[in-house]
Amino acid sequence: MSLKTNNSYDSPNFMASKESYDDSDIIIFGVPMDVTCSFKSGTRFGPQKIREVSEGLEEYSIYLEKSIDDSGFYDCGNINVSGGNVKENLSSIALSAKEAFDDSKFPIILGGEHLISVPVIKEAHRKYGDDLVVIQFDAHADLRDGYLGCTYSHAATIRRLCDFMPSKNIYQFGIRSGTKDEFEFADKNTNMFKFNVFEPLKNILNQLKGKPVYVTLDIDVVDPGHANGTGTPEPCGITSKELLDSVHLLKDLSLIGFDIVEVSPEYDKSDRTALLAALIIREIILIV
Repeated sequence: MSLKTNNSYDSPNFMASKESYDDSDIIIFGVPMDVTCSFKSGTRFGPQKIREVSEGLEEYSIYLEKSIDDSGFYDCGNINVSGGNVKENLSSIALSAKEAFDDSKFPIILGGEHLISVPVIKEAHRKYGDDLVVIQFDAHADLRDGYLGCTYSHAATIRRLCDFMPSKNIYQFGIRSGTKDEFEFADKNTNMFKFNVFEPLKNILNQLKGKPVYVTLDIDVVDPGHANGTGTPEPCGITSKELLDSVHLLKDLSLIGFDIVEVSPEYDKSDRTALLAALIIREIILIV
């Protein structure tokens, strides 16, 4: 089904969404895929909850002194994914991402587990080639070559990117969990910055200016004290304020797409995790 006509979700639109795909430069679509989560499942409910709680935020950003009510973006709803067919799901995601990139839209994707990023970034690479840069905010390295017998797993998301794009174009921030093999692989192949996000990102911004940049944000980069609604929480993460400040640094880059993944609302009755995700999406809309 085309993103232009899709309407397959039960929650409200993301706040201030316009009514037309064709007239919008930025589009949102959800991918409620929750197949390979390795600890606690529940990410399939992330897109709906993020939209729901967005209504509790102001459309005006005091940080950027702009309102998303003045931005042209359209919420396309969720794409259809099946309960267990990973290959079929990845193909469906790729088709939606291809449509967005071919139509020169800026896609914002709501996850869903982190594996959903792979087909989106593969389509971005198809369009932008080896100039494409990927920025990952995450607690986990995601550089396993597979997990529990699955080559395509949320624990192998970034490793799968290395199958089709230059690994030296991958920049990993906030990483604080992984196997010894993953960190050895990162030392040889990617650009990994452990524990922190803001300072290392600020220090390498000039290297990335002018290049097409895709950003994938796993909400577990944030400490569980600030965002506990995720299936693989990892202690000792960054604060929500550091995440917000880091996202604001991205305004100086040539962003071409963004996803936010691994929000599992079942584990956060306060909704602060989904609220943080919605706030970050608001700010991304305003800096694109």
